[in-house]
Amino acid sequence: MRTGTRLPVALRGYDRAQVDGLLRRIGDALRGGTAVTADEVRRTRFDVVLRGYQPRAVDELLRECVLELQAAAPLGRRPRRPRVHPGWLISWIQNARFSGSGVRAGYDVRDVDAFLDRVIDGLRGTAAPVTARDVRESAFRVVRFGPGYDEREVDEFLVQLAGALEPR
Repeated sequence: MRTGTRLPVALRGYDRAQVDGLLRRIGDALRGGTAVTADEVRRTRFDVVLRGYQPRAVDELLRECVLELQAAAPLGRRPRRPRVHPGWLISWIQNARFSGSGVRAGYDVRDVDAFLDRVIDGLRGTAAPVTARDVRESAFRVVRFGPGYDEREVDEFLVQLAGALEPR
């Protein structure tokens, strides 16, 4: 973790005391102190307050911290490889096509596409890996008017994706 990182302050941003507390805990964990897991860091949410830390800068720093925590984790707790080759999986995700929802409600196209992009980034190693559990717990906004994907098709695809991401 980049020690001494000065995070920029924004008019409305993450509560500075909460962020500083988490960063201290992460630093302690990386030095062999009390354990903080990468999943704990991912699940952490901060209050938005006046004169808080800029959210984007905090999120980027925490992504780096998650990768460091994963690398420092005992072998049994490190994320394992997916059951299929990441290159094939990336291609499969990129080529997935879903029907539009038509006049029925459907999943917001932007939400689904952003999530799948995040999965691809994780497989490429440019972001924290997305686990099968993350896929199973994913949720998308439902749109009634506007571009939406057929919910059943997306759900079936995500079940297959979660199975492919299950560790060996």
